[in-house]
Amino acid sequence: MSGRIETEAGPPGRHAAGLFASAGMHRDSNGNALHAPVLVLNASYEPINVCAARRALVLVLKGVAMTEEENGHFLHAARIAMRVPSVIRLLEYRRIPHQSRALSRKNILLRDRNTCQYCATVLPSGELTLDHVIPRSRGGSSTWENLVACCHPCNRRKGNQFPVEVGMKLMREPRAFNLHTSRHIMRLMGRSDDKWRKYLFY
Repeated sequence: MSGRIETEAGPPGRHAAGLFASAGMHRDSNGNALHAPVLVLNASYEPINVCAARRALVLVLKGVAMTEEENGHFLHAARIAMRVPSVIRLLEYRRIPHQSRALSRKNILLRDRNTCQYCATVLPSGELTLDHVIPRSRGGSSTWENLVACCHPCNRRKGNQFPVEVGMKLMREPRAFNLHTSRHIMRLMGRSDDKWRKYLFY
C-alpha cells in the first residue's frame, strides 16, 4: 500500500496555507485537534490511508477531498470556521499499488503504534526514537525488519548490543508495512472513533 496520498495532491494552496499561518487562528479547547488522525477513503469509499486533521483540512480546502464525518471540533480563522473532519473521501479515484509503504520514521512509528518495542510504553512521536535491532556497527541495516520504535531509556540501555546481550526482548518480530498491516492498524485506531467503523468493515 502506498504511503503517498498525503503528498500526491501537491503543496497546500495559497488559501489553505494562509488559513493555518494566520496569526488570528485559534482552536477550540482541544489543542491537539489539528493532529487528530483522520481516515482517508478513496473515491470508492475504500480506506486507503490515515493522515493528520491539518492535512485533511488542506485537502478539503483544495477541493481534492470532501468531509464524510466530523470529529466535533472547530477550526476558527479570521474569515472562516470549519469543522475538523474525522473521515474524508477523495473526489477522484486513485489507484493504490498493493505494496509496502516507503521506509520512514513516521511509518515505522505508525506500524509499531507509537509503542516502544522493548518495554511496551506508548509515547508521543517526539519522545520515541528508532532502534536498529542488529546495531549498524555490527552489520545491521536500515530495513523494515531491523528497525523498531524505541523509547530513549531502552535505546540507551541497549546501546550497540544485541537485545539478548542485555536481557531485552522484542514485543513482536518487525515486518514490512504492507496492505494487511495498514488495514489492521486502521481498525485498531478506529476503535476510538465510532465514525470510522462503517468504513473499515467491522
